[in-house]
Amino acid sequence: MEKMPKWADVILTPLISLILAMAISALVILAIGESPVMAMKTMVEGALGSSYGWGFTLYYATNFIFTGLAVMVAYHASLFNIGGEGQAAMGGLGVALVLLYLPLPHWAIALPVAMIGAAAFGAAWAFIPAYLQAKRGSHIVITTIMFNFIAAAALNYVLVNKLRPVGSMDPASARFPESTNIPALTDIAAGLGLEWGKNTPVNITFLVAIVACLLIWLLIWRTRLGYEIRVLGKSEPGAVYAGISPVRITVIAMLISGGLAGLMAINNVMGESERLVLNAVEGAGFIGIAVALMGRNHPFGVFLAALLFGFLYQGGGELALWTSIPRELIVVIQALVILFTGALDNMVRMPLERLFLSMRRTTGGVK
Repeated sequence: MEKMPKWADVILTPLISLILAMAISALVILAIGESPVMAMKTMVEGALGSSYGWGFTLYYATNFIFTGLAVMVAYHASLFNIGGEGQAAMGGLGVALVLLYLPLPHWAIALPVAMIGAAAFGAAWAFIPAYLQAKRGSHIVITTIMFNFIAAAALNYVLVNKLRPVGSMDPASARFPESTNIPALTDIAAGLGLEWGKNTPVNITFLVAIVACLLIWLLIWRTRLGYEIRVLGKSEPGAVYAGISPVRITVIAMLISGGLAGLMAINNVMGESERLVLNAVEGAGFIGIAVALMGRNHPFGVFLAALLFGFLYQGGGELALWTSIPRELIVVIQALVILFTGALDNMVRMPLERLFLSMRRTTGGVK
């Protein structure tokens, strides 16, 4: 029998953790002489109070959905993929190579081709750590950390020495052909006669991210491969007994994970920058870890957690712009959210489990 209902594990536990993180954040804001109420009001109005704020919030959330799903898939195979940063960076390189060197006459053709390039490069960057984990026992955390740094160095070399236009001092590729520019959501809204999200970077990739959440749910809980991934994650000896190859599933799970992280580049490289720039990922690979943890490694939870972190990113920018509160405080808030939803999860979970167990005893549910 479960110690507490599923809804309490998925919704109540993260919600209480979030409230605790926000309460401590309010104390920090008070300590620097600012008003927590005004700070929260500024963040809410800046991130959610207008279509402009929503546009940026959804743009950031799109990045976090992909990286959160990447961490989630690996987690179900009992793998802690913290290489999303490098895999997303390599995904950006895949997008750039496809769009710069293939004649793609329209964005509707360029989008799926670029998605294949992004996923392929992200998956390829996850393959070696996966193989080393599966065949040599090298810990996936160590190897993916190393590959983050290797990806940064490799991307810097390629941008400066291979993709940088002649005469340019900026470590960035040339702009992609105009025919490959994907529609922004504001363009779609304008086509429907609405004015929404003007001058914001949110684009059609947000809709792709929603579809990705649905497909990953189907994969993990409605396919044989997903069942094998979950069995391996629960017990490797059990997986072997059931005829499931740990080596094969480890590699496949990491390839899917790396491909999802690579797909993030569709949003920020193809959709927003329309060229490949240095440090295009901007930490989204690491935020994906917190998103997956807070989302309880479920696609719907990942979606909600990504929206929260999108709100924190955009609201934090508004907070730094309109108040004297430094933007670094948002990093503190994010760290607190990660701390309570990850490292201190049992601090909330265990009292809740005891509460629900005592309620069952009181009502006669446990003899």
